[in-house]
Amino acid sequence: MVPRGQVEVLYFAKSAEIAGIHSETISVPQEIKALQLWNEIETRHPGLADVTNQVIFAVRQEYIELGDQLLLLQSGDEIAIIPPISGG
Repeated sequence: MVPRGQVEVLYFAKSAEIAGIHSETISVPQEIKALQLWNEIETRHPGLADVTNQVIFAVRQEYIELGDQLLLLQSGDEIAIIPPISGG
């Protein structure tokens, strides 16, 4: 059995509006694929499915793609859901 850890999820802009909160602590497996982590978050806030392709996902302040890469999380890690940044 893979151990679980407590991570802090930070929601910004549209994702915060959808989730109705700016942050929360959740328990997830310490070894998890990026897309599985997103699915864990989306299970708590189903409306986030509408913005899956519009947000940037960051773990420990590093941008990651929502794919099959394996994340090794530690308790206390920060997961950020960031809106796309438009430049001008």
